Formats: sequence, structure tokens, C-alpha cells
Amino acid sequence: MINSANLTLNILIQLKNNGYAEETITGTGKRLIWIAKHASINNPEEVKTLIANMKGSATHKASLVTAYQKYVTYNKLEWQKPKYKNESHNVKIPTHETLQMLIAHAGKKMRLKLMISLECGLRPIELCNLKVKDLDLDHRLINPTTAKHGAARSLKISLTLQELLREYISIKRLNPNDRLFLITPRSYSKLYAYTRNKLADDLHNPTIKTIRLYDFRHYFATTLYQKTRDILYVKQQLGHRDIDNTMIYTQFIDLNEEEYTCRTAKTVDEATALLEAGFNYIQEIDGIKIYRKRK
Repeated sequence: MINSANLTLNILIQLKNNGYAEETITGTGKRLIWIAKHASINNPEEVKTLIANMKGSATHKASLVTAYQKYVTYNKLEWQKPKYKNESHNVKIPTHETLQMLIAHAGKKMRLKLMISLECGLRPIELCNLKVKDLDLDHRLINPTTAKHGAARSLKISLTLQELLREYISIKRLNPNDRLFLITPRSYSKLYAYTRNKLADDLHNPTIKTIRLYDFRHYFATTLYQKTRDILYVKQQLGHRDIDNTMIYTQFIDLNEEEYTCRTAKTVDEATALLEAGFNYIQEIDGIKIYRKRK
């Protein structure tokens, strides 16, 4: 009898040897384990029936088919691959104020992670893989190892985050090759959900529970496109290989919307604070610098 567990493990080893991202390997393993629990994994027709009759979105079914296709290919089985298309959903981008509130109410370590997620738009797996040597704090840059074989990139951070990272590395006595955070993407997501849900309960505001960890990345991408209107630059800063993935973020913006919040600055400190808050310099009138950002 064929041992499906061993074959599944062999597939995951093959994916790792072929350079697949850890996220892909883990996801494939979970989906294959689920299929093996509910059907004879070596019977493609039974698996097709299982997927067709299960409750769930077409996107979830498509992910199961993709995982099982790897099993079919590896074990030289034959099947007619079913077609399920990923469903498009409108993504609601949280406000800057809401994300800052989440950061403020988080614990010290979580606060630091969320600040990086907000300012750099890193994927959770990229954040969790950060090493001390990936930080260029003298120039206020983070140079992550880009997941999903995307382009390399350097991401600017604020003065506040720069100082917090310096302090954190010093207290932890981290060396250049040390990981910044000893945490997995799954654990990061779970701890974030706990932080978010606690804040939602404390404020009696259930809508906060709808804010996903990935929404920090969505916010970064959307606001970057608002500032630059340069989709190729946004693509590079997100580490995307396919510009179609980047184009999604342009759908969240009404290009005809011209509502701004304006602020003025008379000193260097005031100007610096406004720039860190996301305001853009417009012009100077009577010695007073004028800044604005979209609401």
C-alpha cells in the first residue's frame, strides 16, 4: 500500500529543493493533509468530488487544486484538473489613525513589528526573516530578503523607528547574522489577532476585528501610489514580480478625489514632524511652509 504521508513529505522536500518559498511549502502541506483526511488521496476522482462538494469559496477550492496538482505530478497520477478561478474582493483600506491606534495599544515587541509592517509594507514572512544585517540604520533603510522571488528593494524608515530599532538591538545584544525577531509568520499573525481583538473588545468596536495583518501592507502600497502615481515604483517597493498584482492597489484610489488636510510649519522640528506623519511639502508663503496630505 502506498503511504500517502510519506509521499506528501517527499513532495514538500522536493519543493524545498526546488527553491519554493517556505510559505508555499507550508501551505501545500496543510492542504494535502486536509485532502488525505477526507478522501483517498491517491484517487484523483474522489479528490475532485471532495473539492467540488465542499463548502467554501472558489479561491479556496483553487488553492486545494493547486496543491493536489503537485501531488498528482510527483506521483505520476492522471486526472483532468478542475478549473476554479480566484474570486475578486474589494479590500477596505484602514485609516492611518486606526492603524496607529493598533500600534499604540500593542505590546513593545508587537509595536515594533507593526511599525515595520506599516512603514515598509513587508509581507509577514519577510518581516519574520529579517536579520540585523538587513538594517542600515545609519541611512534609515531596511533591505529585506524579498519573498516569492521578487525584486530586491530598500525601504526608508522614520526617525522614530530608527531609534526604536537601535534600542531593541542594543538591549537584545543582537549580532549581524541574528534574526531580528524569533517568530514565525503564523505566530506573528496569531499574536496580532489577539492584540487587535482585545482592542476591539476594549473599545466596543467590532469593526476593528476586520483589520487583517496584511492590511498594513495594503495601506503602505495604496498610500505610496497616492504620493507617487508611479505604479512601477510601487511594484518595486512591494517586491512584486508581476505588475498585475500591483495594479490591484490602484483600484482603491479615487483619482478625482482631491480632499486634503493642510498643516503649516515654521521650524525644522515642525516640518520634520509633518513629513513623518505623511504630509507632503507644497510651497512657502511669508516664511511659513505649507504641507498637505490626502484625507
